[in-house]
Amino acid sequence: MLDISAIILTFNEEIHIKRCLDNISPDVKEVFVIDSYSTDKTLEIAKEYANVTILQNKFVNYATQFNWALKNAPITSKWVLRLDADEYLTRELKNELEYRIPLLDNNITGIIFNFKRVWMGQTLRYGMTKLKLLRLFQYGKAESEARLMDEHIRLLEGEAIEFEHEFADDNLNHLSWWTNKHVGYAIREAIDLLDMEYNLTGAANADSKININKQAKSKRMLKHRYAKQPLFLRAFAYFCYRYFFRFGFLDGKKGFLWHFLQGWWYRTLVDAKVFEIKNACGKNPEKIKQHLKDVYHIEL
Repeated sequence: MLDISAIILTFNEEIHIKRCLDNISPDVKEVFVIDSYSTDKTLEIAKEYANVTILQNKFVNYATQFNWALKNAPITSKWVLRLDADEYLTRELKNELEYRIPLLDNNITGIIFNFKRVWMGQTLRYGMTKLKLLRLFQYGKAESEARLMDEHIRLLEGEAIEFEHEFADDNLNHLSWWTNKHVGYAIREAIDLLDMEYNLTGAANADSKININKQAKSKRMLKHRYAKQPLFLRAFAYFCYRYFFRFGFLDGKKGFLWHFLQGWWYRTLVDAKVFEIKNACGKNPEKIKQHLKDVYHIEL
């Protein structure tokens, strides 16, 4: 058994939680399900596992909820794993963890995994750079960035190392659920881009200094460049880059749906939100922040 505590944030995840817990519960010391007051069978299913502890807290955003878990869950292990309910570790990654963790120097406080995207039952291999995410870290030596979107685990001390194998993101919900969720994401993504453009919170100035993995920092810097490009044109160019120049079309019809919906439709919706806010507030940061508070009940 691995000396790991897994933290899983949930809200109405009955479609995923059994698969997730079947995957991780037998291999780790303890699992903490941090629930945002689910109304389906999520908690009923989670209670069936002996090493699962359920805590509930009102959801504000992912970063706040995860950091709340780090402070309030009775963690007893050396390592902490961040895992979403629709994710699971591959057998190859589990074997690598069992073999390599005992051999690590103590200054290694974070472990970066390769990310596998499964969309409509198909693993997507084209259109995007190979994503690497820091998901495992020594307890007390990392936390989540305080961001509305695109939050990463940042190390407070020590160094990170990359492992070879993958964990999978495999959401089982239907397309209507997915699109509705991304309508909700769009305003937070729009705020993130506006923050980069007008420095609404000061977080943008710290992006080049934050202690996240190199790939995540590089992508953050690319996002800063993206934020400076013309509205709507940037969404179209992003889709073309992924679908044609990075060969997203090789993943067939499902690849087209993924790159169109996530790479163009969603990015266009985000730009529409940015356009709407700028149309209402101009380029005045204080007016933008007041508008976000009045209309979207988001206080920066």
